[in-house]
Amino acid sequence: MNLSPIEEVALTQQLVRINSTNPGEFEYELADFIADWLSKTGAEITRNQVKDGRCNVVARLKGKVSSPALVYICHMDTVPLGDGWNHDPLAAEIIDGRMYGRGTCDMKSGLASGMIAFRDIAAMGRELERDFVFIASMDEEDIMLGADQLVKDGIVTAADYILDAEPTNGAIKVAHKGKTWFRLDAKGVACHASTPEKGSDAVAAMSEVICAINRRLSELPIHEELGPCAATFGIIKGGLNLNIVPGDCYCTIDMRLTPPTTNEQSIKLVEDAISEGCAKVAGTSCEYTVLAQRPAVEKDDNSYLLKMLKAATAEVTGEEAPVDFFPGYTDTAVIAATTGNRNCMSYGPGDLFYAHKPNEFVEVDDIVRCTAVMTKLAESILLG
Repeated sequence: MNLSPIEEVALTQQLVRINSTNPGEFEYELADFIADWLSKTGAEITRNQVKDGRCNVVARLKGKVSSPALVYICHMDTVPLGDGWNHDPLAAEIIDGRMYGRGTCDMKSGLASGMIAFRDIAAMGRELERDFVFIASMDEEDIMLGADQLVKDGIVTAADYILDAEPTNGAIKVAHKGKTWFRLDAKGVACHASTPEKGSDAVAAMSEVICAINRRLSELPIHEELGPCAATFGIIKGGLNLNIVPGDCYCTIDMRLTPPTTNEQSIKLVEDAISEGCAKVAGTSCEYTVLAQRPAVEKDDNSYLLKMLKAATAEVTGEEAPVDFFPGYTDTAVIAATTGNRNCMSYGPGDLFYAHKPNEFVEVDDIVRCTAVMTKLAESILLG
């Protein structure tokens, strides 16, 4: 297939055409491509092994000091292709200035921007003030095993300046809601629907639990920037047939948290809601499993990286980028929350609104803009 004459756009097309769905094909082939591409920069390349042969690809250009390093981190995986496309999700077709395909927005365009910026700094051949690290991470679209492993292995630290290139629609994202993911399993007693008094309805119990959770969430404090806490009940399934009182029901919960509410408080909230809900349906019980949890990350107005990124965006675009929060959770959020790093943020091409959907796309001009900003930022921090 044809490639764009604009280098960062053509690289995005190449990345999109390599299927790295999670779950699905995962990052194996893409990691090989990126490691080979980065090896041509002269950087030290390592594969940070995580799980089942899946790895983070880490490239490092040595500077006068190793810490704090400037770190660009961009994930390789995408959500599954899904249905409902009007364009081939792996073709990276460009129509009227938009590139369509799975991962164009989230975040292979950002990955390409970071790779080009890293390559261009390496090509200058100048001594760097500090290490420059580029990381292509794995598993960001699931439970973020890649970011966890990077922290565990000391590849990223609390001292580093860390930027991811998630789609931010021209803004700088410096804060994140926290999250707790749950699975709830309600148990009742199945019986014939004509004699419901002989059984215990697990679905009815789950509905009471859900209502109790939502009521408690509505009573929590609202953060002035990140807003209220909220929950999405993504999957609810129970019962066997129309004429059977359901003996079991399960539910998944994606709970998003804003300060001062903590993950520990969200777990206590669910425990209390379970007690209240099951008490209303005799003979039922419910257990919960915490599938994942991440704390909220608040912004730091005194962040050095924020200061430098605002200056770089202003120089490239002619205007200072707005500063906002990221509604989802990213690799930099994991690193910030785990290490206490106050110099972690997001800036990249695309609009998160179009991510994870059929006909996902990124504006070609966005890729060019973000590549220029990421290059300028690196120059400012690494070359003085």
